[in-house]
Amino acid sequence: MGKTFAEKILTQKAGLPEAVPGQIVEATPDLGMSHDNTAAIKKIFGKLGLARVRDPERFVVILDHVVPAAQVQYAENHKEIREFVRAQGIRFYDVGRGICHQVVVEEGLARPGWLILGADSHTTTYGALGAFSAGIGRSEMAALWATSKLWLKVPTTIRIELSGTLPELVTSKDVILHLIGRLGADGALYRSVEFAGPLVERMSISDRIVLCNMAAEMGAKNGYVAPDETCFSYLRELGVTDYEPVYPDPDAAYEEVLRFDLTDLPPQVARPHTVDNVVPISEVEGLRVDQVLLGTCTNGRIEDLRLAAEVMGGRPVAEGVRMLVIPASREVWAAAAQEGLLGKFVEAGAMVLNPGCGPCLGAHQGVLAPGEVCVSTSNRNFKGRMGSPEAEVYLASPAVAAAAAVTGEITDPRKLLGS
Repeated sequence: MGKTFAEKILTQKAGLPEAVPGQIVEATPDLGMSHDNTAAIKKIFGKLGLARVRDPERFVVILDHVVPAAQVQYAENHKEIREFVRAQGIRFYDVGRGICHQVVVEEGLARPGWLILGADSHTTTYGALGAFSAGIGRSEMAALWATSKLWLKVPTTIRIELSGTLPELVTSKDVILHLIGRLGADGALYRSVEFAGPLVERMSISDRIVLCNMAAEMGAKNGYVAPDETCFSYLRELGVTDYEPVYPDPDAAYEEVLRFDLTDLPPQVARPHTVDNVVPISEVEGLRVDQVLLGTCTNGRIEDLRLAAEVMGGRPVAEGVRMLVIPASREVWAAAAQEGLLGKFVEAGAMVLNPGCGPCLGAHQGVLAPGEVCVSTSNRNFKGRMGSPEAEVYLASPAVAAAAAVTGEITDPRKLLGS
């Protein structure tokens, strides 16, 4: 019997003859990532009585959650982190470089066949490039700093095969929202999820990132897209050639194989206050909105900004609506500026902010007041996620977000084309 991707890569990284689902293995990751939480991890590491990180070249720290610092406590944390990474010799990206998941991809730090562990739940993102990438806790990251090894349980695998051609203005965000709605927030709990099929094979790296990023919202340990020429071409552009892809065997034993033809999929929206509370846009059309967030690690890339600008079509942001545009990285910000996209957003009345997580975590840059409604391209809409627990967050694609921004209510973006 053949092996799944997860079984094969964890066998390799643990240096074992074979690893099977349910087995606990001790594996060494190729990359360990943390962000603003590095200050808290440092305190845990300090209790271990060690002065030095074992393999500093194996780790990266990226400041992105509250950047620039919004309060003294954040500034103090950032200062502590800067001093720590300098002393330890850890690769570091300071405020303004971008959101950790986007930066890891842009810097060529996510590669096919790599094991990546990050102190952030959406570390699943890097499966878009054929890596096994999973989120871990702060204590686990401190243990990695100390030993460069971590215990992992080999997950069973769900294979999701997608076919069909998406309708106009329906995106990979709609696809993953639909899947989460169908499977539930725990539908892939501690499973490895392999995304496959002709629809996935036609997707860009940006689209694949959306699938793997939000695999976390169905409880998955990791998401994975088999690396192909689309992936290899992207890496060549970054000058990255040092990797060995890992693929599942054709006769791999899956816990479940799910098949979806998405030819007729309409735009999808996740209603408050859970990501799996998903409905077709027709069920929420006409709902008034106060704020629109275009950005985050899920949908803050140049393709997302282009799509939003296309849907807005030169229309102004509706009266009474605040539109926040937050490119996922400095690179995206610069490309959007060069293309004139940022100017279009500003002329429309939107606020273009610096690269970072912004209001996604509810700490700064546009938190919501009680009773306010936000349409967001982010990945979570839990109660209190973006500010007041009495606010409501609706998750949607950049196209839906743009349509809401210019109409003042949730609107099917397809109705704006040609109007």
